[in-house]
Amino acid sequence: MALDEKREKSASFTPMMIEEDAALRNGSRGLSGQWADAVGVRPRTTERHITVHKRLVLGFAISILALLVVTMIAVLLSVRFEECSTAAAADSPARASGNGSLPGAARLNHDAGEPPGRQEEAPGEEEEWQRRRQPPPWTQLRLPRHLRPLHYNLMLSAFMENFTFCGEVNVQIECLNASRYIVLHAHRVHIQAVQVAEDKLSGAVRVSGFFLYPQNQVFVVVLNRSLEAQRSYNLKIIYSALIENELLGFFRSSYVLHGERRFLGVTQFSPTHARKAFPCFDEPIYKATFKISIKHQATYLSLSNMPVETSVFEEDGWVTDHFSQTPLMSTYYLAWAVCNFTYRETTTKNGVVVRLYARPDAIRRGSGDYALNITRRLIEFYEDYFKVPYSLPKLDLLAVPKHPYAAMENWGLSVFVEQRILLDPSISSISYLLDVTMVIVHELCHQWFGDLVTPVWWEDVWLKEGFAHYFEFVGTDYLYPGWNMEKQRFLTDVLHEVMLLDGLASSHPVSQEVQRATDIDRVFDWIAYKKGAALIRMLANFMGHSVFQMGLQDYLTIHKYGNAARNDLWNTLSEALKKVGKFVNIQEVMDQWTLQMGYPVITIMRNETADNFIVISQEHFIYDIDAKTTDPDRGNNSYLWQIPLTIAVGNTSHISSEAIIWVSNKSEHHRIAALDETSWFLGNINQTGYFRINYDVRNWRLLIDQLMRNHEVISVSNRAGLIDDAFNLARAGYLPQNIPLEIIRYLSEEKDFLPWHAASRALYPLDKLLDRTENYNIFNEYILKQVATMYLKLGWPTNNLNRSLVQAAYQHEELRREVIMLACSFGNKHCHQQAATLISDWISSNRNRIPLNVRDVVYCTGVSLMDEDVWEFIWMKFHSTTAVSEKKILLEALTCSDDRNLLNRLLNLSLNSEVVLDQDAIDVIIHVARNPHGRDLAWKFFREKWKILNARYGEALFMNSKLISGVTEFLNTEEELNELKNFIKSYKEGSASSFSRAVETVEANVRWQMLYKEELFQWLRKSLTH
Repeated sequence: MALDEKREKSASFTPMMIEEDAALRNGSRGLSGQWADAVGVRPRTTERHITVHKRLVLGFAISILALLVVTMIAVLLSVRFEECSTAAAADSPARASGNGSLPGAARLNHDAGEPPGRQEEAPGEEEEWQRRRQPPPWTQLRLPRHLRPLHYNLMLSAFMENFTFCGEVNVQIECLNASRYIVLHAHRVHIQAVQVAEDKLSGAVRVSGFFLYPQNQVFVVVLNRSLEAQRSYNLKIIYSALIENELLGFFRSSYVLHGERRFLGVTQFSPTHARKAFPCFDEPIYKATFKISIKHQATYLSLSNMPVETSVFEEDGWVTDHFSQTPLMSTYYLAWAVCNFTYRETTTKNGVVVRLYARPDAIRRGSGDYALNITRRLIEFYEDYFKVPYSLPKLDLLAVPKHPYAAMENWGLSVFVEQRILLDPSISSISYLLDVTMVIVHELCHQWFGDLVTPVWWEDVWLKEGFAHYFEFVGTDYLYPGWNMEKQRFLTDVLHEVMLLDGLASSHPVSQEVQRATDIDRVFDWIAYKKGAALIRMLANFMGHSVFQMGLQDYLTIHKYGNAARNDLWNTLSEALKKVGKFVNIQEVMDQWTLQMGYPVITIMRNETADNFIVISQEHFIYDIDAKTTDPDRGNNSYLWQIPLTIAVGNTSHISSEAIIWVSNKSEHHRIAALDETSWFLGNINQTGYFRINYDVRNWRLLIDQLMRNHEVISVSNRAGLIDDAFNLARAGYLPQNIPLEIIRYLSEEKDFLPWHAASRALYPLDKLLDRTENYNIFNEYILKQVATMYLKLGWPTNNLNRSLVQAAYQHEELRREVIMLACSFGNKHCHQQAATLISDWISSNRNRIPLNVRDVVYCTGVSLMDEDVWEFIWMKFHSTTAVSEKKILLEALTCSDDRNLLNRLLNLSLNSEVVLDQDAIDVIIHVARNPHGRDLAWKFFREKWKILNARYGEALFMNSKLISGVTEFLNTEEELNELKNFIKSYKEGSASSFSRAVETVEANVRWQMLYKEELFQWLRKSLTH
């Protein structure tokens, strides 16, 4: 705010005053030599001008005194940019002020969206390219291919007292094709000087000018002569920038310790933000080695990808850390941090040093010990699984208060938001432990899939994110073998969730073309992460896990320290199959799954004219059937997949072994043995495939009857799959609305967690479609009836804090939690009474005896049922607790209130970064939107604050799309649909794909209300009267 005001006021200043103002804001302190003219007016008084006139003497004395005062203030503030400037003066490269190639406004505009002023060099250069009838290289969407970086020497000085930094980057570049232009990325940095040299003997290559081209976030150096092909050069750039108060680039965060606010600086470069911290070739293909040096005050420490090689201490309380050279790596995996954290460490059996850095109080409490210990075990697991050693001598885990994502897998320095790595055993639930575990498993997988082998370009980002997401479940199974994560929890948390998104007509292929920087954000969504993981799981299952593992080992070995594309993976996996005598063209199969959007619904029906024959057909599954016909580009007629369909036949007491049928046509006939009148068939055994299964109504009736008689004949995974498929097929109009509700009647006898979890997730969107309707109580009553028996059987947990029981108790405790959550959510009186009693006991005794695994349910239920005093009590506890897991659920509980005034108050407080962390504000708004008493409030707040929200989160992957989806996904009236469309017309810029998905979702909600709501209520009324 203050910086913006200063910029506005400086608009009417003289150019020199602007320069002076910029220097003060950058922290410059009397730069020496030829740089002095660039930053301030030097006294020009000489002896022969001094007269005996007292006024002049007095004036001169006052001037000197003022100069001394200013100098002393600068010294006291420790504003230290002189090292960058001194180096610039010594080497005499092209200067921003000397050759006019970088205009004044560009030199001092650090803020987002502020373009440089007059681009003096660009117009003449562009005229030359116009004469050639070619676009200039800096206007292209990708960097020109005539240069490639080999090595970076990057020297930084971080000034935490005024949140600025300066740097000198020396890039060794190889010229592949002759050119007199050097084009690389730079954004929101103040370029002070540039120098280009061939080698020590040949000397400098004269720089005739340089300029920023903000449209493509590039920096262009114009040379007097062309660089020669097959020769190497050194590019030296001196620059400065702000340590921003945002979430990307090199940004700052803070925390409070012993009543004192402390600051830290940390980087987030993925996907395209390294250019905000230093000029670089910021595309994944440009791998190079890096040598980093960081100068900082001795009260801080610095971290980077590699270990500290040497530290040089200065007398004035500053220290420079020189880090070892990195292997070949992409710019977006580079990282550094300046903080005053402490750490704990451990070492793997192969000698990799693992440290966890966090706030001193968190380290002292042991909040990082769990993460540290499983990290050591997981590195050893991945080394054994992939047969490729971890590539660096150390791995640091850094827990920061503010971060745009759960974590970032920077090679050797992974950064986590505190809520995803710190765990206090005395107050953390099993579900919180699971969240922490899976985030760490994910980021460690990236040390191989991403850091070691990097996708060539962003269109194949799923190659790293899909693998890391899949291995979340494989790696957690290694740590907790009894949890069956890959075979069971994967279904509800990944497969079922992403099929909701991928069933929209506005979905996209998992591999999609990316041309410009703004397109890159679009590919980082759940399609890349979760669909990528689901396709990898399907691939592993039809290949066989051992062959698949062997193929991954070959892929990593062949491409380590380099880049790879999807065809490289397909070819390696095809070769692995050949080694075991199987000949499958993996590319031919998988291209249909990765280059087409969506997924098929397979319908299996009996052939009524031929015994033991079934008819199998496939079509593109889509929720809004109208979208298929109104837009030919979204139609399903041309969509075909090669489908590895597994199928089995069963009866009341037995199910056959599975057979695999490759389905590649619209419709096919297949013979199935032992299929008689009383038998049923079941497709997609254990839900290993990425598709839905539908049946004729007769087969659905047989399956429902089997579940009611003896559900254990059908596997746990398929029971969950039947529930999810039935609810979603009904929602899209493929099935009558009563079929899914009939299926869940068997749940009173279901003792496994997974089918209950699938039912809970499937009921949730249906509940939100109905929760503001007149007849909602009918639906509510039906669900309570299905839950009541199991709720009474399981009861409430005791507050057992013994962590050794976690593994044995996981399935049972998660089932109990799921049933209690459903009972309280739908209004079970005993559940409400129990929650209120537990909250009251906490308030009266100030001792929290609420069982850990249901605290979130109890907090939310208590806030919704009880008076404003309870809300204020939870608010107070949110502020006073230092345990991040507790802070998270307390904040979410505040959104459960029925009091609209309190919800409005919370929404307004959410944008105060001192009260609610930036990354948590989105969750507050979304949770209020999920509350039927707050849905319209959150929707109104979203529209009114959109400019603020978009400015804060617009550049951060996921965050805007998560917010847009969360606020709009349960809007379901014509009025709300029109409000959404009108709002989008008013704010056309940014998030176009997220808004188009939102419109389609709300249209589908409105359509369902119109076509199916009454059918559902009629069946419910009939069912409840019988």
